[in-house]
Amino acid sequence: MSNDPVPHESSSLHHLAEKAHRQPKLLTKGEVEELAHFVLKGAEGATEEQKEIAKRALRNPEGIESADITALATQILTRK
Repeated sequence: MSNDPVPHESSSLHHLAEKAHRQPKLLTKGEVEELAHFVLKGAEGATEEQKEIAKRALRNPEGIESADITALATQILTRK
């Protein structure tokens, strides 16, 4: 258990990103969309490539590649 007080949304997003990084193809459509929304709207420092991946994920969450899901997860896990 962490000593840092983390808001529930941030905590659940972090857990989702960890799951996406470990097993990207096991994510549901909704989970992929949640990652994509965060990268587009809330992620400071997201690269243009990550933003493009997020846009593709919102258009077709079931057709997104594992490597692309991992890229979205990495952006969330490495943010400060």
